[in-house]
Amino acid sequence: MGLGGCIILIAVGAILTFATDWEMEGINLTVTGLIMMAVGIIGVAVFTSIARRRRAVPPVAQTTVVEPDQEHRGY
Repeated sequence: MGLGGCIILIAVGAILTFATDWEMEGINLTVTGLIMMAVGIIGVAVFTSIARRRRAVPPVAQTTVVEPDQEHRGY
């Protein structure tokens, strides 16, 4: 599930929790919406931590260039 899927879960969960007054037998829509929002928030946190790890760039190895002195070139 990508970032878009997590955001959709949060949005649908919020709609079920705060914007509906439906009554369904055997299903509490408020709790279902809260669970969907929690899963979406956890998904966003996991996705961003994985994306941050992928973007981490290892330091570039420094190479040292040593040029011989002009006196010792043998000219």
